[in-house]
Amino acid sequence: MHDLPHFIITFALTKLKIMTGMKRISLFMVALVWLTTAWGGRDLTLKEAIGGNYYPRSLRGVYPLADGQSFARISPDGKRIVKYAFKTGEETGVLFDAETARDVKVDGVEGYVMAPDESRILIQTETEYIYRRSKKATYYIYDVASRRMQPLSTAGKQQEPTFSPDGTQIAFVRDNNLFLVKLLFNNSESQVTKDGKFNEVLNGVPDWVNEEEFALSRAFTFSADSKLLAWIRYDESQVPVYHMQMFRGMQPEQKQYADYPGAYSYKYPVAGAQNATVTVHSFDIKSRVTHQMDVPLDKDGYIPRIKPIMAQPDQLAVVTLNRHQDNMKLYACNLRSGVCKLLLDEKDERYIREDAYDMLTFEGNNFVILSERSGMAQLYWYSLTGQLVKQLTNHPLPVTRYYGYDAKSGTFYYQAKDESPLRTAVYSTNLKGQTKKLSAQKGSNDATFSTGCQYFINVFSNLTTPPVTTLCTGQGHTEKTLIDNAELRQKLSEVNVAKKEFFTFKTSEGIDLNGWMMKPVNFDPNKKYPVILYQYSGPGSQCVNDAWGVGFGSGGLLESHWCSLGFIVACVDGRGTGGRGADFEKCTYQRLGKYESSDQVEAAIYLGGLSYVDKNNIGIWGWSYGGFNTLMSMSEGRPVFKAGVAVAPPTSWRYYDSIYTERYMRTPQENPDGYDDNALSRAKQLGGALLVCHGLADDNVHVRNTYEYTEALVQADKQFEMQTYTNRNHSIYGGNTRYHLMTRMTNFFKEHLLGK
Repeated sequence: MHDLPHFIITFALTKLKIMTGMKRISLFMVALVWLTTAWGGRDLTLKEAIGGNYYPRSLRGVYPLADGQSFARISPDGKRIVKYAFKTGEETGVLFDAETARDVKVDGVEGYVMAPDESRILIQTETEYIYRRSKKATYYIYDVASRRMQPLSTAGKQQEPTFSPDGTQIAFVRDNNLFLVKLLFNNSESQVTKDGKFNEVLNGVPDWVNEEEFALSRAFTFSADSKLLAWIRYDESQVPVYHMQMFRGMQPEQKQYADYPGAYSYKYPVAGAQNATVTVHSFDIKSRVTHQMDVPLDKDGYIPRIKPIMAQPDQLAVVTLNRHQDNMKLYACNLRSGVCKLLLDEKDERYIREDAYDMLTFEGNNFVILSERSGMAQLYWYSLTGQLVKQLTNHPLPVTRYYGYDAKSGTFYYQAKDESPLRTAVYSTNLKGQTKKLSAQKGSNDATFSTGCQYFINVFSNLTTPPVTTLCTGQGHTEKTLIDNAELRQKLSEVNVAKKEFFTFKTSEGIDLNGWMMKPVNFDPNKKYPVILYQYSGPGSQCVNDAWGVGFGSGGLLESHWCSLGFIVACVDGRGTGGRGADFEKCTYQRLGKYESSDQVEAAIYLGGLSYVDKNNIGIWGWSYGGFNTLMSMSEGRPVFKAGVAVAPPTSWRYYDSIYTERYMRTPQENPDGYDDNALSRAKQLGGALLVCHGLADDNVHVRNTYEYTEALVQADKQFEMQTYTNRNHSIYGGNTRYHLMTRMTNFFKEHLLGK
């Protein structure tokens, strides 16, 4: 335990002097209890900080049910799917129980897919993850009434099984081909496509880059009347191949590589390279006739979304993007004739954010879309003929999420920034323009609405308050607190958790930047502390939020551990980050790394000017884009960082994927100067001690980034340290791996900033 500050002890003893007898003793005991609670008890170990024992409780996997009154979720032991009431939060039934299921026995539920009428459930087991979102698993059809289970298919694991709207059919993908199971015909299985082939053609599931950058794992859908199946076909036969060397390793061990290493090869288009060619197809289930939709699309264009239009069963909504991603179009395509009609043509002088197509939602004879056409993301209401009905929101800060629409009252529900880029609130607005804030507390609020929007579950937290989960009515009245994390607060009171606070400063260019800071529990303003600056800095990201989850770990616990070692930890969101509108976020267009690195240098200069900061011992670190910006910041030209750690960093945007990179940079052929300013080209300017860490099986940011960069450092005669992790992907975890990485980083900063 750290010694109590002298002024607090003096305050307590002074209070005691005015008391006599038992009252004096009682107050002394109360004071000691208060001081112990406020001060904590002991420092968190690194293993405790990242191990999960101090993570908040939450309601994971909430699935709103069709009745508008209930939701389902998997039980904590993973053996049941339980039904709860939105109004009370109480358990009202069990939809699936592994112990009582008949005919087939499974150990538990790893995921599930609910039929539209909820009479059947697809139970997911034996899951194998492919990339970040994609997976294949063994699924069973479970009849809720009879409790009988039967395999969805016996010919191999399935991807993305989906019920038809009428609940009588299930489509899924296996080995890049679409299959159809008809439940009314004794679960007869038929194959819809036959040209799917690994590394060549994918039907109904995206290739690596479309999955990663458009955030989707399923690219097929039924028509609203269940008569047709539509899908995106990806022809990646001309996309260049990337090869990753694989080793035997441990946890998990890959015994097939015991004698010789192997390789995993997959299609990965880097910036400027050939992408997969995409087309949209439909299959008439009764006649078994296939059509290709006549979607107007550039040869190198994208289709990030297809969706059924429920009010027009023969129509499919198709979203297209040009390769520059500055022009998004929405078409209504006839599933039988293939004819497509333009509904929306959205342009941006720089690029269109993913939220525009991710939040596209059809509501009856209208649709909702998010647009930054005003410079600030807002919601717009269109008719199915493509006519703008009205702008729904007009907040001074961006709308950040669309939740749903209550057709009975004409009310829309959404999340938006609340008075500050650091905070979010839950709102409603109606077609008359009446807007209401539904969340009461200032901080971060996020909601899950019931079907029909009569209720919602709200999760609130702020910088110092762990998440509080409440049940609310659609009018914003709190019905019940489900999780207050009181147990976590008690546990945290027994350890030393660093103090968190916000700050704002103005750069030499006159730009106000927001940050947070964590100081040691025994902070002495008369001392000078070394600083570790954490950041991510990628386009649209935010690390500075009024939320419990700030920092790399939950609740800033990793940072608290570092503070207990004698560091101050800080974080600053520079130009290019989100929450402040299109101009602030998109000013980095075609020059990634230039302004972001400058702003981290400015942050170090600002912090170094504080009386309690040792300006000669400031470090910086980040992961992925944060690793890239760590290298860029340490090589910016102003040598303010004594040490830095870059984890899984892109080092040249020429090595990263086409969709992400070109969204912000265009192609290398169009923007050579922008691409030429990178960590590789800045290697000669590197200042300070550097540790670079990378997983050897990183399918996202390939280890070539680190290998090419460290070669540039060698040729520039720059010393560095490097840590690689066998068979680990971009997240670098498994077995003892994450703890090893964090120990390596901690010891590196202790050595170079503390001299230990």
